[in-house]
Amino acid sequence: MQFRKLGSIVLASSFAVTMSAGYSLAQDVAHDVDHVAKDTAHGTKVAAKDTVHGTKVAAKDTAHGTNVAAKDTAHGTKVAAKDTAHGTKVAAKDTAHGTEKAGDKIAGKPTPQ
Repeated sequence: MQFRKLGSIVLASSFAVTMSAGYSLAQDVAHDVDHVAKDTAHGTKVAAKDTVHGTKVAAKDTAHGTNVAAKDTAHGTKVAAKDTAHGTKVAAKDTAHGTEKAGDKIAGKPTPQ
């Protein structure tokens, strides 16, 4: 009987140790899951801030590029308009001079040298 009593005590002790180890392991897992969740949340927050910063920089650079392009376009338009006006004025003078020559030729006037 002594042997059965000792075996029961050993069995009960090992069962108690196993159960408390399982409870301890469950607490460690819960703690690890909580820690990973906090790290993930922090990483997401940092990534969101970096994305916002990058978006602001891109928007600022795009606005600057648009502003420069608008100024260059306006300048090019002014130059083109000025050149077109000058070309039109020269063409009008040449047309008037050609018309005078044609009129003189029809009238029989000699060509000036």
